[in-house]
Amino acid sequence: MKTVLYMHGGSGNHGCEALVRTTAQIIKNALNSDVVLWSQVPSEDIKYGVNTIVDEIVATDALNKKSLGFLTAYFKFRLLKQQDALHKRFMKTLFKDSIAVSIGGDNYCYPWSAKQGVELDRDIRKVCSKNVFWGCSIEDEFLTPDVVEDLKGFDLITVRESLSYKVLQNHGIKAVQVADPAFLLEKKELPLPKGFLENNTVGVNISPLINDYESGESIAFENYIKLVQYILSNTDMNVCLIPHVVWEYNNDRTPIEALYSRFKDTGRVIKLNDCNCQELKGFISRCRAFIGARTHATIAAYSTCVPTLVVGYSIKSRGIAKDLFGTCENYVLPVQNMKTNEELTEAFKYIMKNESNIKKHLGSVIPQFKERARLAEKALIDMLEV
Repeated sequence: MKTVLYMHGGSGNHGCEALVRTTAQIIKNALNSDVVLWSQVPSEDIKYGVNTIVDEIVATDALNKKSLGFLTAYFKFRLLKQQDALHKRFMKTLFKDSIAVSIGGDNYCYPWSAKQGVELDRDIRKVCSKNVFWGCSIEDEFLTPDVVEDLKGFDLITVRESLSYKVLQNHGIKAVQVADPAFLLEKKELPLPKGFLENNTVGVNISPLINDYESGESIAFENYIKLVQYILSNTDMNVCLIPHVVWEYNNDRTPIEALYSRFKDTGRVIKLNDCNCQELKGFISRCRAFIGARTHATIAAYSTCVPTLVVGYSIKSRGIAKDLFGTCENYVLPVQNMKTNEELTEAFKYIMKNESNIKKHLGSVIPQFKERARLAEKALIDMLEV
């Protein structure tokens, strides 16, 4: 039996890396299957060690968007409504008789990704044995008739939080509610860099994506500036700026560098070098508190019982927080609702005021979330028995 993971953009997004690592293990436990990763950037997967987790990493010029083969296939499909022979042969070879698992859980969280997923799923279903949509979140506003039809074509959908589960239910789409597989990610602890005070450092992650959602020009970045100023002026804690996505076109290190440049002379703000997702989780686990924009950076914090504030911009952050705490209020600050530059600081004050209770609560619920993530194993087994 062969399982093919697709919709993986590369491990330069360490959330994607975390999903591959944990999903591959779940599949091997449940199905005893070889796991093949279809990756847009295999060099990233090799760099961060994902090649040691899966049985094979596959890339092809047929779907390399810079290649002549892809351009030929694209224009034949778009203009002539014909699939290029190279494209057909690739899809048939890779996915024939496989369990095809779409691990792009965010495919229907953003407007630009839904259409791409629909077209690819249609091609894959022509040759695969079973088609799975894995650990997803769903924004209702992007559920066009085409997308609803596509979702109803999956043999199994696992959804990682309750808000998206309700969206699917409202559209008559069957799914199994689990928890994000990354709750199961093992951490790896490296030596702490100079200036990182164990259990007295605030980890801060900032994403360039927040600029796409904020309501005022640079208001989110100004909130981060005010937050760091508050921490330095009112506490004895240090700050560590932590990137979780390092793709050239979507790089956390860009806003991190801008933030670091303002505070580097204080001697209390450091920036973390890039490393793989397990190592990043090791650093995050030794923070006293964490503020993050990237979902899987915050999951690394949640799952190691670090009090966490999410700078959120989609249903996934609200849904995960609601499932953890019973509410997303005080735990998620929607960037699109920001009106002043003090809101992040005020939200952080709440987290620190309730620090011990939050740690205690996470300590009690995280084991349940890990068990919920493992429900995906049973869902895979049940799917094959149908």
